[in-house]
Amino acid sequence: MTGALSHIRVLDLSRVLAGPTATQVLGDLGAEVIKIERPGSGDDSREWGPPYLKTAAGADTPESAYYACVNRNKKSVTVDLAKPAGQDLIRRLAGKCDVLIENYKVGTLARYGLDYPTLARRHPRLIYCSITGFGQTGPYRERAGYDPIMQAMGGLMSITGESDARPGGGPQRVGISISDLMTGAYAVIGILAALVYRNESGRGQQVDAALLDVLVAALSNAAMNYLVTGEVPRRQGNAHPNVVPSGAFACSDGRLQFVAGNDSQFVKLCEVLGVAELARDPRFASNAVRVANRDAINALLEAATCRRSTGELSEALARAGVPAGPINDMAQVFADPQVVARGLRIDLDHPLAGTIPAIASPVRLSETPAQYRLPPPLLGQHTREVLRDLLGMSEAEIEALAGAKAI
Repeated sequence: MTGALSHIRVLDLSRVLAGPTATQVLGDLGAEVIKIERPGSGDDSREWGPPYLKTAAGADTPESAYYACVNRNKKSVTVDLAKPAGQDLIRRLAGKCDVLIENYKVGTLARYGLDYPTLARRHPRLIYCSITGFGQTGPYRERAGYDPIMQAMGGLMSITGESDARPGGGPQRVGISISDLMTGAYAVIGILAALVYRNESGRGQQVDAALLDVLVAALSNAAMNYLVTGEVPRRQGNAHPNVVPSGAFACSDGRLQFVAGNDSQFVKLCEVLGVAELARDPRFASNAVRVANRDAINALLEAATCRRSTGELSEALARAGVPAGPINDMAQVFADPQVVARGLRIDLDHPLAGTIPAIASPVRLSETPAQYRLPPPLLGQHTREVLRDLLGMSEAEIEALAGAKAI
């Protein structure tokens, strides 16, 4: 079986998370991905441990779990971009590829003659995706940027966390590198759009993907609320700014997250909780008045939920058609019957660890499903194979490059 993108070859000059996320998605969908890494050290995230992948005997390998999360379905080729011979290799490899992805600071690759304008003159069909913190234009374009900085500057932390008026209040970072992951996904969208355009025009183009842009776009309804009203949103913990009730409500053995997304669901919620009269109370009869009286309705609902267990109440609300779910920890997530049924944990063969766990692609295609052909590669594992098979280089030529420390 071939993947949807099995006719596409990608040259991956990215590191850490956003770029590797994009290239892993492309690889899962069938693309051949050639990952360029620094000789001797490789992708920064290889050293971002512990934890590290384990051998069958339980010993650490040199491969971090962080690196392994977004680098399957890739071939690792080590090239020193600071050496002219290494730069020439990248130019030659770019000519054999449909897509190039990089996440260097603006201007870095131009010093090596590997920027988009230079490569586009030589390879006009090349799609060149640049992922940076702030984009290719604007006063911050030359700044480095990591996800926590984007969450702060992009406004996400200002609306994440408990209210300042409550214990533990204050801005909070989302627990994952959300701007990196979302930028990787948006980069894939841009690349696929550029591939479609190239099919029609024969021309490649540059995809400019910025973490800050993506995070501001992800503010979505919160940003629109501000743009429409001029009122700066405030942190509300687990509450929703526009829908009430929505939040994590105390039960007898923990907390349960539920949302009444419309008035019909609110009626059903009240019935399940044994407080049907609240749905007829004029203070709570519509979402608009519930938003105005959120503290009052939330207190009354929690007085009812705290008498029930999370499991029992979650099942009762699900039967009634009210969206609800327990707040699972990671162990509970991967033991959840829905997660198990969807096969979201997979296992891959690995040259050092034997078998490693991994997370399945969420992209579900009926005709060309995601494939897991290669485990996260060892550093430089495929250097000789790619130079020999793709560029037609002889063993003598490869040895000369190795002797010059270009690979």
